[in-house]
Amino acid sequence: MEEISWSDFEKVALRVGTVLEVLDFPEARKPAYKLKVDFGEYGIKWSSAQITKHYSKEDLIGRQVIAVLNFPKKQIANFISEFLVTGFADQDGNIVLTAVERQVPNGSSLI
Repeated sequence: MEEISWSDFEKVALRVGTVLEVLDFPEARKPAYKLKVDFGEYGIKWSSAQITKHYSKEDLIGRQVIAVLNFPKKQIANFISEFLVTGFADQDGNIVLTAVERQVPNGSSLI
């Protein structure tokens, strides 16, 4: 594993946001949702996430997610993804979301 410096880590904008809306994303190559997330002072942003195996749309509303906000926007099918939702692959390769233990203000940074 390659080591990084503290300044490298500080460049990654890992922020918390609350899921406001979840839509199906049938145009995606792999099953995915479109997520609308409130990042407080960083605004409301959209992304897609391949998290359909472990989460229903209803499970995600109001849930806080941890995301990388400073990647470039990425076009996925006919949709522009504005951030990357973080998670870990389970034993079958399905994504389990990274989570905060308690509610924190939207836009909070991982420190």
